[in-house]
Amino acid sequence: MTLDHDDLRRHVRQVVAATGRTSAMDAAVGATLAAVGAAAGADGHDSLALGQGADELFGGYAKVARLDSRVAADSTRAAVRETVRSLPDGLARDVPVLRAAGVEPVLPYLDDRVVRAALRLPARLLVRDDERKVALRRVAADRLPADLAAAPKKAAQYGSYVSRELDRLARQAGFKRRQDDHVRRYVESLC
Repeated sequence: MTLDHDDLRRHVRQVVAATGRTSAMDAAVGATLAAVGAAAGADGHDSLALGQGADELFGGYAKVARLDSRVAADSTRAAVRETVRSLPDGLARDVPVLRAAGVEPVLPYLDDRVVRAALRLPARLLVRDDERKVALRRVAADRLPADLAAAPKKAAQYGSYVSRELDRLARQAGFKRRQDDHVRRYVESLC
């Protein structure tokens, strides 16, 4: 799938219409999901499986592994619980965006059984040395090719370059990085 800047602007408008949100993160994540959802719908699919919850539940974030200043927690387990609390906010964006794109989100990592099991995992099965999502990668290694199970993960908005292109479009429209929230200001100018 390829997006041009017109597609990206259209998907950003859809995100704002579906959620009322205009932050840079909401625009980038939402536009990525809107594009994928639209493509899935165009291919005849009525649902789309998402990975929401994997990083939060299984220790996938660097801030959890390092216990850096982005988390208030003082242990891996506490940091995981802290990031789990961020899920409702993200889902309040993701679910309406995908439904507006014509597909129903499926969230296997947020199945009650998966959540219960993940929240009982010891810290050593979440993060160990430089490896994150230890338990999840072990399960994946039993079911997927090794290179895929061990592949580094990149957030969709970064791996797709949607975030980068939103920044570029904002600057081309005259919104300077030195201004606070230049991408948000650009997103608001689109609507």
